[in-house]
Amino acid sequence: MIRVGPAGYPEGSKGPVDAVERCAKLGFNALEVQFVRQARMAEDKAIALGKRANELGVLLSVHAPYYINFNSLNPETMRKSREWVLRSVRLAHLMKAYVVVIHAASYSGGEPGKATRAVLTGLRECRRTMEQERTEEVLLGLETMGKRGSWGTLVEIAGVSSQLQGVVPVVDFAHLHARSRGGLDSVERFRAVLEEAGSMCNGRLHSHYSCIEFTEAGERRHLTLGERQPDFSLLVRALRGWKGELTIISETPAPENGAREMVVQLSAQRRGKGGR
Repeated sequence: MIRVGPAGYPEGSKGPVDAVERCAKLGFNALEVQFVRQARMAEDKAIALGKRANELGVLLSVHAPYYINFNSLNPETMRKSREWVLRSVRLAHLMKAYVVVIHAASYSGGEPGKATRAVLTGLRECRRTMEQERTEEVLLGLETMGKRGSWGTLVEIAGVSSQLQGVVPVVDFAHLHARSRGGLDSVERFRAVLEEAGSMCNGRLHSHYSCIEFTEAGERRHLTLGERQPDFSLLVRALRGWKGELTIISETPAPENGAREMVVQLSAQRRGKGGR
């Protein structure tokens, strides 16, 4: 099954429940709740959101704050990083969101291996607390990152997820495209990513999609699907015959517009017309 939805509430939404209802009316069956600035929502609102999303068949996910860095040189930042993850997890648990998306670390001038060990240590502590609080059903999703100074290649994520239960990859296709300087340029390369990442999460893959502007240092800014960098139709074609489950969260400018275009292209494929 392929699910599609926006990053954040559709424009004009009046609170969480109204947002998920708008998603359903727009034909979406996924929504990523954005806690990128702060993980805050009243408990009763989180519970009500989860109940309504379940009624409407909209799968929820959560994006944790951007400030997380498990490889920071500042011990206080690392302590806060654990708390930002846990606050996001607690709210995800209340609304029955299945995964919390995390920007885990920067290299902070050090070796990639050191950053991987720091991420593993930080997430292990989070998982330990989650078990104590009985929120361990929420998955911790490590997002592939688009800047070369950020930790988060698929290989690095595999190094953590293979050692820690409940940790999965979140594939940001735009970030992979930027970091590889335009490398996602064929159906075969998209299919390779689906297979590699899908093998880390038993074929139930969470992802982000937009087009992207990039430089030698990696990502610069997200763009609409019309820019075709990378070309969404290549992903549509790569999904033919793929056996896994995929959630695609639109991160284009005006995310609901990007999500609508994704639904159109995916629907055309199901009708046998293929991608654009």
